[in-house]
Amino acid sequence: MFKQDMTALLRRHGLLFAFGIFLAGVALTTDTFLTVGNFLDVIRQVSITGMIAIGVTFVVITGRFDLSVGSMLTFLTVIVVDQHNVSGPFMAIIYVMIGGIVIGAINGLLIGFIGLNALIVTLAMLSFLQGLTLFYSGGANVNVQNAQNTWFAFFGRADLFGIPVPALIFILTAIVASFVLTRTTFGRQIFAVGGNETASKFSGIDTRKTIFFAYILSGLTTALAAIIMGSRVMGAQNTIGQGYELTVLAGIILGGTSLLGGSGGIWRTILGITMLGFIQNGLLLLGYPYYVQWLVTWVVIILAVWIDLGAKRGKVFA
Repeated sequence: MFKQDMTALLRRHGLLFAFGIFLAGVALTTDTFLTVGNFLDVIRQVSITGMIAIGVTFVVITGRFDLSVGSMLTFLTVIVVDQHNVSGPFMAIIYVMIGGIVIGAINGLLIGFIGLNALIVTLAMLSFLQGLTLFYSGGANVNVQNAQNTWFAFFGRADLFGIPVPALIFILTAIVASFVLTRTTFGRQIFAVGGNETASKFSGIDTRKTIFFAYILSGLTTALAAIIMGSRVMGAQNTIGQGYELTVLAGIILGGTSLLGGSGGIWRTILGITMLGFIQNGLLLLGYPYYVQWLVTWVVIILAVWIDLGAKRGKVFA
């Protein structure tokens, strides 16, 4: 009985135990890992990834994917920086918010209403947005003019009460999103569609509309992330969002949101993204090159999916 209980515990929380062991190992190896300054730096860094992940969590719970968010982040960051120089920061933010909603709506229309495969649609959108970015920018990087004299820097570089503003925006967005997901009819519909889409249709839920708005939320939170990114870097490269889609997905899976749909949560995602941020930070402090993060991300995805499927079917091996 004890052995069965321990097996079930490790299956459900094995990654958390492994994360705790990793944290202890890094803390014993380097003196800077558990400092307040390093903690705030990690939270500032994960706020961009986490902001995107909040919206994508809605999509994943419906049983779909959004692999376009990396290229969407690139495109919208280029837009907000370039339009800052053309129209000013206020209008640049408005343009980017509208852009994120429109891109999300296109994904939602194709997947929710037309019924196309989410993986194919979002991969195609990834390619389209990368090409659109290069067309818009002419292949050149863009930078904020007079970076020292604009209030736009507040979103990515400022602190309030000793806490980075990106982290505050991130936490506030998470609170609102968690309320929507757990306390509203729309949130319950998200879970219903992911749990059993056919039963949801017979229950009177407009599954097409639910999926449509889930993708709009994904586009909206990616637009917020682009504003933070542009404000923090005060510029944008044409590949600035490359790889974010995988990091976002890894954090969501690590937090326990099921790829099969129907289960998950915003705070689970926050936990997963934060864990991944500390893992990457610890590897850098230990002196490992940057590319090791991608290898570790691969391992995290495989283990998390393996554990998720094992929990669903009651055994780790098929």
